[in-house]
Amino acid sequence: MAKFNFSNFKESLNGLTKRAKNIKVKRSDSSRYGKGKRSAASDQSLGWRIAKYGFIGLLTFFVVCVIAGGSLFAYYVSSVPKLTENKLQSTNSSKIYDANGSLVADLGAEKRESASTDEIPTTLVNAITSIEDKRFFTHRGIDVYRIMGAAINNLRRSSTQGGSTLDQQLIKLAYFSTNTSDQTLKRKSQEIWLSLQMERQFTKQEILTFYINKVYMGNGYYGMKTAAKSYFGKDLSDLSVAQAALLAGIPQAPTQYDPYANPDAAKERRNTVLDEMYEDKNISKEEYEQAKATDVSDGLLPLTKKASYEPYLDNYIKQVIEQVSTDANADIYSAGLDVYTNLNPDIQKYIWNVYNTNDYVYYPNDSLQVASTIIDVTNGRVVAQLGSRHQDENIALGTNQAVQTDRDWGSTMKPITDYAPAIEKGVYTNTGTTVYDNPYNFPGSSTPVYNWDRKYYGSISLTYALQQSRNVTAVKALQAAGLEYAQSFLKDLGIEYPEMYYSNAISSSTSSSDSKYGASSEKMAAAYAAFANGGTYYKPSYIKSIKFEDGSTKSFDSKGVEAMSPQTAYMMSSMLKQVLTGGTATEAYVPGTINAGKTGTSNYGDDEYYKVQKESGVYADLMVPDETFVGYNTKYAMAIWTGYKNRKTPLYGSDLDIAKQIYGVTSSYLNQMYGAGSEDFDMPSGVYNNGSYVFLTGSSTSNVYTGSLGTSSSSSSLDSSQSSDSSSSQDSQQYGPDASTNPSTSASNGSEHSNSNTATAEE
Repeated sequence: MAKFNFSNFKESLNGLTKRAKNIKVKRSDSSRYGKGKRSAASDQSLGWRIAKYGFIGLLTFFVVCVIAGGSLFAYYVSSVPKLTENKLQSTNSSKIYDANGSLVADLGAEKRESASTDEIPTTLVNAITSIEDKRFFTHRGIDVYRIMGAAINNLRRSSTQGGSTLDQQLIKLAYFSTNTSDQTLKRKSQEIWLSLQMERQFTKQEILTFYINKVYMGNGYYGMKTAAKSYFGKDLSDLSVAQAALLAGIPQAPTQYDPYANPDAAKERRNTVLDEMYEDKNISKEEYEQAKATDVSDGLLPLTKKASYEPYLDNYIKQVIEQVSTDANADIYSAGLDVYTNLNPDIQKYIWNVYNTNDYVYYPNDSLQVASTIIDVTNGRVVAQLGSRHQDENIALGTNQAVQTDRDWGSTMKPITDYAPAIEKGVYTNTGTTVYDNPYNFPGSSTPVYNWDRKYYGSISLTYALQQSRNVTAVKALQAAGLEYAQSFLKDLGIEYPEMYYSNAISSSTSSSDSKYGASSEKMAAAYAAFANGGTYYKPSYIKSIKFEDGSTKSFDSKGVEAMSPQTAYMMSSMLKQVLTGGTATEAYVPGTINAGKTGTSNYGDDEYYKVQKESGVYADLMVPDETFVGYNTKYAMAIWTGYKNRKTPLYGSDLDIAKQIYGVTSSYLNQMYGAGSEDFDMPSGVYNNGSYVFLTGSSTSNVYTGSLGTSSSSSSLDSSQSSDSSSSQDSQQYGPDASTNPSTSASNGSEHSNSNTATAEE
């Protein structure tokens, strides 16, 4: 490569400067003799030259752009997949495998009946083209007017159609991802090229037939002929205008426009199709009005279908599908993937049996629901998950309560919201720190914080405060850590709040309905797993790896981030072990094993409590909407929610023990099969044990609790009299007025405070 010569550059620059000066002199002389005026002809000549060179510049720029764009387009299409009829016709099903490599589901291959061109009625053709591609029969694969119109309509937010033609949509279904996030320039170029090629090889009727047979219609059905028979029991030729419009509108968003699960949205979409058909003069005014007046459920058959996988896998597979969509930008129903998951089929089957029989835990009825997630604490892999009991087998991919954040996790929030942040910040340097359980108001208000038993224990150890789930000490810990610090700490554990209040010390309630915020069994298991592994948070993952149709693979192992120090994690585990051995979760304890965990209970507010009594006919001393437990050992973390779908149906009596009992039987199984709970948590450097407490190295011992409450010599008698671990002990608690609400959030005053005129126990 030639070297840059500075001397030559300097000489050239000096020469240009001199020439510029000479030009100035000449212009000055000219101005003197002409008295500074140019002729009209000179001005016109200058203007013409400016216009000429400007036009040449623009033309050159345009030509360069065209050449560059054309070259880039040619480069992209040089690697385009081969267009084949088989590819346009096939479903490209995806296979899902468990952690052992065994096939557990084949999505996309089981429910598709193809229609021939002569089976497709004009009404359906008009419905599809009106809503999806008005100029389908006149363009040659791409529609420039449509692209421009879609851009303008999107700016106006009035678009009913996108920029893609039916040809392009078919190519997406056959060759590419349908996700918006996957709309790369390369992918779009290849999509356009294949659409143009398809128009040259196939007729419009053939292309439309490919599309009608290819689209996913929801509920496991592929193709509109299959959907017509499954939804209405009809051939395509027998569909009414309203039914044809409904089917034509579904492919854009099959789940959203499912007439069974979302009838209102399905009706709105159908009516949009009818509007377009009427505007295009494809139906008469009478047909239009009659179709719009038809109920979306008219002629709809009961949904009877069998998924391609066992019912106990439904909730887990739903999350796999979601992760494929969000993390791999692929449509699992048409992309032809091999998806290798983290599912442990034996654990999944076991918890299914625990939930759906009374062989392990007694359930009062079939309506009481359970949702749980089990995570490998060393890597964040979700090994098992269930979101309901007695789920209707005809409902595929139903609501998965295990990932929903709309229920309150109560005092299970205390370890991650209050105590761990306070320890991490240096507020507490040992687990025996003296804390004070005394009358106390929420910071910045006159609202008192009540404990579940309406009692105050005075000075107690930090360990005993957590073991007995004291609300006052929890709020004080959050205040000491600081709301902003605690909110950041929680975010590092995968749990977010739009705003955080002191009431969140004892509740996961949030003002937002966005599932991004709040707690779920998935989030809680992942958060507590960080205690188990020494402070590292792993984002929950259902997928180990994906093999794509082109042979490429993608791994989904989480790298993990440090959420807290190993010392904080160990100190928390030291305290949480005692919740099972002598605190509020003795029902979850399995003799001979080492587990840690925390119970949680949510409450009804004053007004709500009396309404629940009246509507449910239940007048028990203690009624709550949610009962939870999160536990862990050195191998697995498990978070369990129990309650009813209708929050106003209360848990009471022995219902309050179910979450703990489920953890007990499951941890026993995990111990027998995998040795989970056989080992204690590793003690890191920087801490040491002194008696029953853990100290940071170099920390002061002057603030250690030295009283008898909660110590090893007296905890047995105190725990049996002051904790309320069984329904039989609840009646002996003091009664008292209901706690006020936090004025900042109107949230219930703690998950362990009493209901109105009712004693409340931490369960």
